[in-house]
Amino acid sequence: MAGKGTPATALLAKRGVEHTLHTYEHDPRHESYGLEAAEALGVAPERVLKTLVATVDGVSTVGVLPVTGQLDLKALAAAAGGKKARMADPAAAQRATGYVVGGISPLGHRSRLPLVVDASAETFATVLISGGRRGLEIELAPADLITLTAATVSAITA
Repeated sequence: MAGKGTPATALLAKRGVEHTLHTYEHDPRHESYGLEAAEALGVAPERVLKTLVATVDGVSTVGVLPVTGQLDLKALAAAAGGKKARMADPAAAQRATGYVVGGISPLGHRSRLPLVVDASAETFATVLISGGRRGLEIELAPADLITLTAATVSAITA
């Protein structure tokens, strides 16, 4: 991989998890980072997962779901064992994860955050997640993503 690695790629290397890195030229004018990645890499957008940070009962919580879907906050709260969820402020999401918005990976956060992966991810042999910066995607098995993040799996897409 050309350029500097990220905490996400470092974690995968450290754990010896099989994965493939995909890079593309990020266009800052594109409205959706995930759809941009799907188009640039020629993969079905349902296989490209976005990482969204919310707060569930005041605790930063991560939802990972297809870029084609919308996060169901009520379902996220229930999956995380809480009552109420709301989207985190972008600055708070960046502080909690250590990544910039548009490049937030579900892997390699500054501290362990509760994470919920949408159940649809398990229907694919591999999925693509942000590698920790815009223009970098990691392809890996959903089971590896779930194991590495100690994720809960639940239907969280509206």
